[in-house]
Amino acid sequence: MAHPPEHPHVVVHSPALDGSRRVTSGEETLGVASHIDDVAELLRQADLYVTDVEDSDLVEWQGGGPEDWPGLHEHPGS
Repeated sequence: MAHPPEHPHVVVHSPALDGSRRVTSGEETLGVASHIDDVAELLRQADLYVTDVEDSDLVEWQGGGPEDWPGLHEHPGS
């Protein structure tokens, strides 16, 4: 079976209050990521093998780039 001529458009949405980010492909939600590695894994599970998630034309980052995971890097009491 031939692959479609265009890759689907993947969006990593703006961070939620807890810092996690929803990942969608078109109308389909692929999952919720709490780290850039999670984004790569969600794409792999969807058979979208992207070698460089941070710098791919396939992935659109909304509300911040691949290094923006607010709230998930804070350690209370530190």
